[in-house]
Amino acid sequence: MAVEQQNDDRVRHNPYYGIIFGIILVLLLNGLIMPKLVQQKIIDTDYGSFIQMVEEGKVKKVQIEENRVFFSAVTSGNEEQVYQTGCVNDPDLVNRLLNAGSPNETGSIEFTKTIPRESSPLINFLLLWVLPGVIFYLLWRQMSKSIQGRMAGGNNVLSFGKSGAKIYADSDISTTFADVAGQDEAKEALSEVVDFLHNPDKYTKVGATLPKGALLVGPPGTGKTLIARAVAGEAKVPFFSISGSEFVQMFVGMGAAKVRDLFKQANEKAPCIIFIDEIDAIGKRRDGMSSNDEREQTLNQLLTEMDGFDSKKGVVILAATNRPESLDKALLRAGRFDRRIQMELPDLQGRKAILEVHLKKVRHEEIDIDLVARATAGSSGADLANIVNEGALRAVRMGRDVVTTEDLEESVETVIAGAQKKGMVISETEKKIIAYHEIGHAMVAAKQTNSAPVHKITIIPRTSGALGYTMQVDEGEQYLMSREDLFNRIATLTGGRAAEEIICGTITTGASNDIERATQMARSMVTRYGMSDKYGMMALETVKNAYLGGDASLTCSDKTAADIDKEVHRIINEAHDKARKIITDNLDKMHEATNFLLEKETITGEEFMKILNDASTKSAGSIDNATKGS
Repeated sequence: MAVEQQNDDRVRHNPYYGIIFGIILVLLLNGLIMPKLVQQKIIDTDYGSFIQMVEEGKVKKVQIEENRVFFSAVTSGNEEQVYQTGCVNDPDLVNRLLNAGSPNETGSIEFTKTIPRESSPLINFLLLWVLPGVIFYLLWRQMSKSIQGRMAGGNNVLSFGKSGAKIYADSDISTTFADVAGQDEAKEALSEVVDFLHNPDKYTKVGATLPKGALLVGPPGTGKTLIARAVAGEAKVPFFSISGSEFVQMFVGMGAAKVRDLFKQANEKAPCIIFIDEIDAIGKRRDGMSSNDEREQTLNQLLTEMDGFDSKKGVVILAATNRPESLDKALLRAGRFDRRIQMELPDLQGRKAILEVHLKKVRHEEIDIDLVARATAGSSGADLANIVNEGALRAVRMGRDVVTTEDLEESVETVIAGAQKKGMVISETEKKIIAYHEIGHAMVAAKQTNSAPVHKITIIPRTSGALGYTMQVDEGEQYLMSREDLFNRIATLTGGRAAEEIICGTITTGASNDIERATQMARSMVTRYGMSDKYGMMALETVKNAYLGGDASLTCSDKTAADIDKEVHRIINEAHDKARKIITDNLDKMHEATNFLLEKETITGEEFMKILNDASTKSAGSIDNATKGS
């Protein structure tokens, strides 16, 4: 409020405003007010009435102007009135005025013609063009200063000049490294930057300089923005935050101007941290195939500014992207972004640490963090935060004020497969097919070595479209997959379709997702992992945008591509035959487990393994006969 008041006072007492309003007042007085003060009330009339009054001797004075005739005449009440009429091309007007008058006198009408005065061309130019232009320029200048002054009057988040960057004061950033879990290597790499900002003399004494920039690379949700704020919070310095897309403008040169303004403000606030999120929006590789003048000018300006500023001042640039392969090589060279920090998906210990951080924010009883962490393999930090929040929401829905392990387990399933569709009506025949399908997956997984244990089996439909699913949870973190591991996973995926074929005597659309995943896995074995006897260690496929799901493209001839399809088909068929054999050898256990699943709708992995290991097998022929051929 104090800053805005000062800006208002500056604008109110500016000397330009007195000059501007004085000029406007003079113009109004000369052009509008003064003529009306000296003029009498004038009555309009037609030219014929004017001639008639002249002939009747009522007109006393006549003033002829360029397009009007003013005359005074005596009214019936012997009062003198001023009239005006339009000027008509009348050659005899002068003779009429000379000969007109009272019957006893001649030429008594006084008349004259106004000579128009032509102003100097220079004066006309100054009055019509220069003066209005100066007035509008001064008004625009003062209004711009007033607006910029008010925009700079906030306390927490400021919009700085043309750059549009948000700057957070050091006292406004509460995020520290304690809030970032599961990224120990990234924190270790950035802690040196924090130490340099705190103790620059320790490094300059040796001759070391602060890295100009650090590029944070990783999948979405791994905490790139969070760790950048944590660096600023640890260093206790101002934090500039801007997205790469904010530099992209319609007009060429606007983005470069924003870059210049950003670095100018950062140098004034040094030491500080500049964070550019999604830098690939302006930092894409320059090539001859496509050209964008605005983006390239912005990138060139960014490269120039990174070369020009002095790192000894303590200005550090952090940038984040999940498409590092698309960045320009000039941007990644040493001296610009000196460090590349990988922000990978957290491992088992990292997921435990992240869950502990987010569980501090909710009320909970003793949680089996190890179980939840193992069930969330491949999840990012943002996914885990969402899982904890979903667990808290479920606890509220269940009427409890604390979060339990069961809430987190259900939230894991909600994030992965969607919420339960409790109102969905499924026929008994379809429900039996779904149950045999899921038990088929579980049976093949349980009867294979090097396969993740079954954690849960359910036939409750979910909003993602799944009518049921079998969840497997690894006992530990697995970083390498052998050829046997991948083949067993493909066999497990084909177990559902194999159970439908052998027991139900039909095949359904329920295996569509299994077929897609099995095909993708088998193709990767052939084209990327070198696990095919025919092609061996030959790269036949490249993957782009690995952090955004991966876009695979073949790098081989059409004939080789056709042979790859045959090899993929062979691997899937072999895995399918293995799954069929496992199910055929365990039909009794299949019926018993399916009967139990139909009764409970959801069973745990322990319950399934108890049925599988129980020697007293119960006959389930009624289920088999009822379902056969359906």
